[in-house]
Amino acid sequence: FSDMEIKESGLIGFYESGALDKFANRLMFPIRDVNGNYIGFGGRILRENKQRKEAKYLNSPETLIFEKSENLFGLNFAKESPFEYLILCEGYMDVISMHQAGFTNAVASLGTALTEGQARLIKKYRDRVVLSYDSDGPGLMAAQRAIPILSSQNIDIHFLDLKPYKDPDKLIKNSGKEVFQDRISHVL
Repeated sequence: FSDMEIKESGLIGFYESGALDKFANRLMFPIRDVNGNYIGFGGRILRENKQRKEAKYLNSPETLIFEKSENLFGLNFAKESPFEYLILCEGYMDVISMHQAGFTNAVASLGTALTEGQARLIKKYRDRVVLSYDSDGPGLMAAQRAIPILSSQNIDIHFLDLKPYKDPDKLIKNSGKEVFQDRISHVL
């Protein structure tokens, strides 16, 4: 690839001191579009650097093929799920954990802010959503912001209580997939 193509990919930054891998020291998550095509990456920091503040999660920048606001992590698999609803959560790890536990209808907005484009994408595949954002302050605020966005698409919204756990991954790991399914059954 040419230097220009590499720069436009958003994976490498070019500086006076040389090229820098923007995703160095991160666990990488490939992001696919609804058809399964690789369109970007997400990266979670492995070790925090106390001298330099870095974002915990980093997504590929917007490119010709990657529009964060128009994609959902895991939708390429969830659209084929036999469940009649989608479980919407915050992060990659939650989606992966839920799929491993058999909840193949889990998807994540690429960041905590759900967009109109993502809501339209949800509506294209399902009419019901179980909101399973983190139970902390930012997660609850994100859920509140998602309500009017999902409602604008006439999507039936249900809320999953994760307490005492912070996120679906921790609930499943600590209480089991049966408890997670029971909580979903109670809100539908």
